[in-house]
Amino acid sequence: AATSSDEEDDSDSSTKPIRSEKKKNPASLFQTGGDPPKEKKSKKKAPPKGAESEEETPETPQKNSNKKGKAKKSKKKEERPPSPVIEVDNLEEFVLQPAPQGVTVKCRVTRDKKGMDRGLYPTYYLHLDNDKKVFLLAGRKRKKSKTSNYLISIDPTDLSRGGDNFIGKLRSNLMGTRFTVFDNGANPDRANADWSNVRQELSAVVYETNVLGFKGPRKMTVIIPGMNADCERVPIRPRNDNDGLLMRWQNRNMDNVIELHNKAPVWNDETQSYVLNFHGRVTHASVKNFQIVHSSDPDYIVMQFGRVADDAFTMDYNYPLCAVQAFAIALSSFDGKLACE
Repeated sequence: AATSSDEEDDSDSSTKPIRSEKKKNPASLFQTGGDPPKEKKSKKKAPPKGAESEEETPETPQKNSNKKGKAKKSKKKEERPPSPVIEVDNLEEFVLQPAPQGVTVKCRVTRDKKGMDRGLYPTYYLHLDNDKKVFLLAGRKRKKSKTSNYLISIDPTDLSRGGDNFIGKLRSNLMGTRFTVFDNGANPDRANADWSNVRQELSAVVYETNVLGFKGPRKMTVIIPGMNADCERVPIRPRNDNDGLLMRWQNRNMDNVIELHNKAPVWNDETQSYVLNFHGRVTHASVKNFQIVHSSDPDYIVMQFGRVADDAFTMDYNYPLCAVQAFAIALSSFDGKLACE
């Protein structure tokens, strides 16, 4: 069965860069016919200074996805290439703007379980995976909430709902199989006259349930708003529960909505495990390891996430995702989904 075993894999580095050769412009995959947003809260920034594409040394293919069976322990130390130089001038603006086209933003997620109730309610921190280790976001599950509800903040010490640093949240359904990511806007009940203050839905995640007891890799669908001709996110501001990303996807009303999936791992007889090529960015087997792709171009990795230590994970994202979207999608994979295991 696919397990969360922590055995290290004995392969390293990559066979090709994380992005596919530009056989098509990836931006075209995410552009929808939507109207440009009426309001512009933040102006588009130029690509970060010094951001550059990274080439990785070709070696052996990576074999570290949803492990099945036992793996050999390895003493080899993994050399993970760092993120390109990225300047974060305005943190709130940076974490909500899409990754620059042609740049993979490489990050690291750490899980802190210290304290009386941290085992149940750990705090997750997101940093850029480079020399400066720039802090981006923190997230923690709310207590006394009927469903899983994670607050996301741009301050590592302030994870309160009412604070100025609250930037978004991740909320699940009762089963823990469907998640919605919101920004920090107002609930539709408290909308102003033109609805401009109402929260946007930034993404949704659906985990396929294994109701028949079939064990294997997780299957996840990620739904995000499309991008307009100016490469800006089309605002999705539902006025009620029947107008959100999940309902649009369920009803196949896909105007201004993009559907993504996790890349299916391949069974490897030699290692008796499901494997994916993470290009040297993942070193431990885990059921949480995943790559998100568009069905029209499975070589373009929109996002990838995987374990590198007991409480450390790498999280890399590309256009059109922003840091809040990618971090929230990663947080959803930590939630205990009994129906999905």
